[in-house]
Amino acid sequence: MDIWNHLSEEQKQEVQRQLSIIRRGVAEIIPEEALVQKIASSVVSGKPLKVKLGLDPSAPDIHIGHTVVLQKLRQFQDLGHEVQLIIGDFTGRIGDPTGKSETRKQLTEDDVKRNAATYEKQLYKLLDPKRTKFHFNSTWLEKMNFEDVLKLAAKVTVSRMLERDDFAKRYENHLPIHIHEFFYPLMQGFDSVSLESDIELGGTDQTFNILMGRTLQSAFDYKDSQIAILMPLLEGLDGIQKMSKSLGNYIGIDDSPNEMFGKTMSIPDNLMVKYYELSTAISSDDLLRLKKGLEDGIVHPRDAKVQLAKEYVRLYHGEQAAEQAEDYFITVFQKGLIPENIKELHLSMDSLEKGRISISKLLVILGFVTSNSEARRSVIQGAIRLNGTKLLDANEHVEINNGDIIQAGKRKFAKIVF
Repeated sequence: MDIWNHLSEEQKQEVQRQLSIIRRGVAEIIPEEALVQKIASSVVSGKPLKVKLGLDPSAPDIHIGHTVVLQKLRQFQDLGHEVQLIIGDFTGRIGDPTGKSETRKQLTEDDVKRNAATYEKQLYKLLDPKRTKFHFNSTWLEKMNFEDVLKLAAKVTVSRMLERDDFAKRYENHLPIHIHEFFYPLMQGFDSVSLESDIELGGTDQTFNILMGRTLQSAFDYKDSQIAILMPLLEGLDGIQKMSKSLGNYIGIDDSPNEMFGKTMSIPDNLMVKYYELSTAISSDDLLRLKKGLEDGIVHPRDAKVQLAKEYVRLYHGEQAAEQAEDYFITVFQKGLIPENIKELHLSMDSLEKGRISISKLLVILGFVTSNSEARRSVIQGAIRLNGTKLLDANEHVEINNGDIIQAGKRKFAKIVF
């Protein structure tokens, strides 16, 4: 029954209000007409919708690209709905056979619990804990016996599985696809069955897995299968590829305030509006004013970036940190000065040979890089300075004295203390 015709004018206005908020920045809603019905039913009954997001159980390290979906979840919460966060601990414990050259390291139960705690700490910077429920999919998946698994597998055909892009490409190129790989989307879809989810969110790269939840709910005779809401992928600081820690084009929500501010200032101008729209809580009216101001030249892209950088730091570190990060940026970048309050790092004399040390080893010890290869790249790129002098040879052994200033890039400074 079409519930819309039975709504009062006030209820219709509320449905339209929620839809306008939910639609903003979304790549696709499948199917949109069913979403209208679900929201209308929620408005009439007062029962919140269950909005699902699946989380990788491996070591969590959330960046601004991830917050595109998280911001949409927060909008649902502000509209009175409930968020279901699913940690795939069951699939995490048996590895991830997705055709990559190396399978993911299998996780122990302690690994998963530790990562879940880190997730909570990070996610609650954006989400309302009162409207957020964490679930581990081992709760229902590890209880299944082989007969249950066979019944689940019978719900989906092989041809349907081959619609998934990576499976299709491997099949066309005569590359192996193992049977157990088909169970990953099945298990993820079964999460939606077990929790009776109304809506599932994810990036456009997760379309197949999210629609599998809808397929399985229908196969299990759900009256109203979940809605898939697909969010755009946010390009990273390079302006080309999806934001990713492995590509180094990311802004981490646990980055230091100065690092976060500085990285934000390097966002390409043409992506400014997209970053505001997808990763902040800016109102639609303010977003339109910003877009028009940038187009008309009334708003300078640099000023827009400063405000965005302050918003990120304010959101993840607080108001005071945002003001201090702005002052730091002005001091270091706009005035070209070395900041006054530089972090002191203690260096052991045992790490030196006759008072000297290789640049690569020094950068690793200081924590500026994680490997010698990364150190070499930083030096080649001209990012490393000792007391203001650029270092050009990663293998060079330099003399280090108490009080020396090491600079890596434009945002990392350290004073050597023995």
